[in-house]
Amino acid sequence: DNTPCKMRVYVENGQLRPFSAVMETPRGPNTVAIRNIGQIEFPFAADVYANDVEDPSEECIASSATIQGGALRTYPFDTMVDSVEVLLKTDGRPLNA
Repeated sequence: DNTPCKMRVYVENGQLRPFSAVMETPRGPNTVAIRNIGQIEFPFAADVYANDVEDPSEECIASSATIQGGALRTYPFDTMVDSVEVLLKTDGRPLNA
């Protein structure tokens, strides 16, 4: 039984204060979906790193991809993953995800 978990994030300045989270993902395959609900003028960079993590890694920070306003990106991962790392950041604009 996988209970869905939703998270809504708003940050006024995503460069000064990027959002990162570590989420537990027990029992079976899972997918993390990131939706940019801001307008197209407010893209942000995102990455999901599936591994045993506690703090944002340099690898996660370096491998982020831009998600334009209104876009959705999904990150599926294997059943053996116990937790995932999520990092959301902007170039100083508001972050609304």
